[in-house]
Amino acid sequence: MTEQGACAILVKPETVITAVPDFKHYWRDSWRFRELLLLLVWRDVLVRYKQTMFGVAWAVLRPFVTMVVFTLLFGRLANLPSHGVPYPLLVFAGILPWQFFANTFVDASNSLVGSASMISKVYFPRIPLSVVVGGVVDLAIAGAIYAIMALRYGHAPGWQIVYLPGFLLLLCLWVLACSLWASALNVTYRDFRYLVPFAVQLGTYVSPVGFSSSVVPARWQFVYALNPMVGIIDGFRWSMLRGSTPMAWESVALSVGITLALLIPGVRFFRRFERSFADVI
Repeated sequence: MTEQGACAILVKPETVITAVPDFKHYWRDSWRFRELLLLLVWRDVLVRYKQTMFGVAWAVLRPFVTMVVFTLLFGRLANLPSHGVPYPLLVFAGILPWQFFANTFVDASNSLVGSASMISKVYFPRIPLSVVVGGVVDLAIAGAIYAIMALRYGHAPGWQIVYLPGFLLLLCLWVLACSLWASALNVTYRDFRYLVPFAVQLGTYVSPVGFSSSVVPARWQFVYALNPMVGIIDGFRWSMLRGSTPMAWESVALSVGITLALLIPGVRFFRRFERSFADVI
């Protein structure tokens, strides 16, 4: 201490928040920061349709136009079976889960890179989950159009509709599982922003979007069902079309198994590497 007096230096303690790479902690933290989750969902919905000519109508136009094209190709030209269901309804019921998966997966895979400024400032069991929840808004809007079409065709859902929330939950978990891996890898390997749209485009042809999965030969059904979207799309159709379309519960079981096999290690992988996201981005 000098004669001129002492100079006190105060050092603020540093708080370091780290993620626990555990499956249950991911859901616990997501619930803990639920207000921020809802805020991010609202932001994503607003940004998606900001400065667009048709606004929220895009949530209707995309599945509707796709339905018209697939109906002409598979229903009129190829004359594929519809199991007594109006072909537009068969297609629309398959488009709903597929477009939810395709659009949400692409957006979620780029969500971390697109939210770089936020990631470096705010802790949150980060952005992909909010993108998945936001995609449910588009699904609900398109689902309302399906309900109107079903009434128009006189083919309203039956008691099987009670299974629809379960298939919706399975769909959300499958999208989240894919998004956690893709978004985390995209932070380090930016090639994934080109790979994901290509994979989604390829998936359109190997999923029963425009046709019933019953057209696949019996000897290939198991291999075909290794695509989790097969069981999910079949489940949506079975629930929404009074059980008129074939339903293989073995395919649903495979979808559940593959989803969990990808989701549980995906959460751990995401939590293990999220502490480095701010530095890499």
